[in-house]
Order: sequence, then C-alpha cells, then structure tokens
Amino acid sequence: MHLSGRNCFVVSYDIMDPRRLQRVHKSMKGFGEPIHYSVFRCNLTPKGRVELIAALTGLIKHDQDRIMIIDLGPADGGAD
Repeated sequence: MHLSGRNCFVVSYDIMDPRRLQRVHKSMKGFGEPIHYSVFRCNLTPKGRVELIAALTGLIKHDQDRIMIIDLGPADGGAD
C-alpha cells in the first residue's frame, strides 16, 4: 500500500438543474480542488471516497444527472 493511503481521483459531473449544479459544486469543494467548474481533483482515502459518493448521491437526480469518478492511483505518485 502507498504511504499516504490516498488515491487521486478526477471527478467530472454534468448536472441538469442549475440549483443542483451549484449544490454539487459547493459540496465538491469539501473534497478536492477544482480543475474546471465541473471537474475536480481529489486525493481521497477509501473512506473519503465512500463519503464523496454518499454526498453526491444525496444531491443528484440519477435519471437526469451524470457523475464520473476516475481513479488515477496513488496520490503520492508511488506504485503498489
């Protein structure tokens, strides 16, 4: 396991409603840094990833919105 215990994730989202989009963006600021308005880079522990998914699940409409979470591997750049 890598030293930090964190993986780097890119989170991208397409939210149909402007108010939901604003709420998702505000929530995402608690998990990572914005790269672009709807794209964030997040260094998360396994628990942090679960918390991120739970937070987003409570904010979106699954039949209208899309979220993509890409695991880029260890945040410290090391390999397992």
